[in-house]
Amino acid sequence: MSGEVLSQSEIDALLAALSAGEMDAEELKKEEADKRVKVYDFKRALRFSKDQIRSLTRIHENFARLLTTFFSAQLRTYVQISVASADQIPYEEFIRSIPKMTILNVFEVPPLDGHIIMEVNPNIAYAMLDRVMGGRGVSLNKVDNLTEIEMRIMSNLFEKAFSNLRDAWESVAEIDPILAEFEVNPQFLQMVSPNETVVVISLNTQIAETSGMINVCIPHVVLEPIIPRLSVHYWMQTQKKERVPEEIEVLEKRIKVAKLPVIAELGTSTITIQEFLQLDVGDVIQLDQSIQEPLIIKIGDVPKFIGQPGKVNKRLAVQVLDTLKGGEDNDDER
Repeated sequence: MSGEVLSQSEIDALLAALSAGEMDAEELKKEEADKRVKVYDFKRALRFSKDQIRSLTRIHENFARLLTTFFSAQLRTYVQISVASADQIPYEEFIRSIPKMTILNVFEVPPLDGHIIMEVNPNIAYAMLDRVMGGRGVSLNKVDNLTEIEMRIMSNLFEKAFSNLRDAWESVAEIDPILAEFEVNPQFLQMVSPNETVVVISLNTQIAETSGMINVCIPHVVLEPIIPRLSVHYWMQTQKKERVPEEIEVLEKRIKVAKLPVIAELGTSTITIQEFLQLDVGDVIQLDQSIQEPLIIKIGDVPKFIGQPGKVNKRLAVQVLDTLKGGEDNDDER
């Protein structure tokens, strides 16, 4: 039965109907059993959980923001891209859903196996091409007779755009997108079997006054090695990596040979800008510190020690006398 809560009067009426023979308890049980059976289409296998689909949506929301920034800079016009939907469907259904002639960019994503398709609606593709060529961003659908120059310009633009997927996916996997193929007819594109489950992320795209869709098609075989990383548990867990003794030893060696600037401050003085402009060779600037007072020794810009000046082997030197009180606390103030 449904999760609806019955009132006391409805319960009394139901019991009265059962007692009077107006309703059959066996028929109610049979009806309840029939409701529990769900039709499952094996041609439309759902191989991703809702949790994994949500993770993919979050990844591509970041990708959409990166594309918005990239295309805005490249096309020098208003661009707005956002995720419209993320669905898992058979590959055959994806091919049937896109135009017969469109812009298809097939990418390899090593170290993952398989290919990812970025399908760009012709309206959007030609608006981009027109802007790159110096036009106003007018869309002219002529996919069937693209010139070699137009194909080269488009493929270069989309290859650079898709490289942003590397940054969007960095929290899940380190990939290196490479454009493997540029196609205009989806019927010639058989990446996987027709019944293979793919995730299609549709991006609403607005370029100046032209709007359309960009679809990213990711087959299950590509995501299979990293599916566990798409769960909420992976995103939320805090993994603490313990450093092995060898790593600690290497870090200590590198720290010990790191160079630090050491400054012995002889004193300070304050002069006016007029006096500064009139300084000449041979002028003397009087410091506000007596030669009898110890010097402040700074490590970087932080006062750490006090010392006294002297000579070692005819070279100027500073002898450290004591640690400066409060010197350690200065690190927190910087």
